Amino acid sequence: MTKKILNSPAACASQMLDGFLAAHGGTCERVPGVSGLRVRQVRDKVALVIGGGSGHEPMFAFFVGDGLADAAAAGNVFASPDPNTIVQTARAVDAGKGVLFVYGNYSGDNLNFDIAAEMLEEMGVPTRTVRVWDDVASAPGQRIKDRRGIAGDLFVIKIAGAATAAGLSLDEAWRVAAKARDGVFSIGVGLAGAAIPGESEPIFTLPEGEIEFGLGIHGEPGIRRMPLPGADELTDLLVDTLFDETGVSAGDRVCTCVNGLGSTTLMELYIMNRRLRQRLDCAGVEIHDMQVGSYVTSQEMAGASISLLRLDGELAGYFDRPCSSPHYRR
Repeated sequence: MTKKILNSPAACASQMLDGFLAAHGGTCERVPGVSGLRVRQVRDKVALVIGGGSGHEPMFAFFVGDGLADAAAAGNVFASPDPNTIVQTARAVDAGKGVLFVYGNYSGDNLNFDIAAEMLEEMGVPTRTVRVWDDVASAPGQRIKDRRGIAGDLFVIKIAGAATAAGLSLDEAWRVAAKARDGVFSIGVGLAGAAIPGESEPIFTLPEGEIEFGLGIHGEPGIRRMPLPGADELTDLLVDTLFDETGVSAGDRVCTCVNGLGSTTLMELYIMNRRLRQRLDCAGVEIHDMQVGSYVTSQEMAGASISLLRLDGELAGYFDRPCSSPHYRR
């Protein structure tokens, strides 16, 4: 069994939230009775509620803060929060102007958030939903709604948080968040699998010296397995795939994210970012912002992803608004 510092696999998500609040309780608090976090002070605005399975920290729960999410519903490791958790988390921050949900496009999350939205509507709370589907490896462009959400969640939550903080109506905040979602594209690569707490085997294994190109953050199969290349060659493969998918070219303006999946070192991520910068500069693409770090992880999975967000003036304005949470600020 993989060694982890835990008391009980069943309690790890809840105890993690308790430990987070022990350090950062000045900004957030538990939603009573469920596995959710919320800002201490409810704002007079549309509430942004995010959520998903635990095990991807700091996403989702630790992106609650000023200019970001107002609350996050947390499921067990790699499992969606249940509808009651989502409803109670949303109600804890509803200021009477509606709730905007943002989360990754997975069947369990879709089902439970949809049920929660129906329950809230019956209570008189209007809702809108943006499902993030940035993983270009998980389905072709003509089936974009079947794509998974991976590290592109970072950009959509950032812009959705800014839109709601600016006082936009529910419909307008939904429009801006959906526009950001439709402009972000990601692809990742896995070098070694992670282990879910309590499981004796990793979620996937690879032959010595091979990688999984295009895998998902729960270990979903990628496009192909191949020998591990050097960092520049690997980055080129990821960037070429994104260029082909997005059509990003000279004169476009983008934000980028090189995201680590859990055990990948900052050294490796910055080496990849070095090559990403070279490729974008060579292509004449304007870089508005570059993020490097582990934002959407998969326990101790080894690997990384690259995300590109194509900006226009409206999205750039919301992206540049200040925000602050214990694990992300601008």
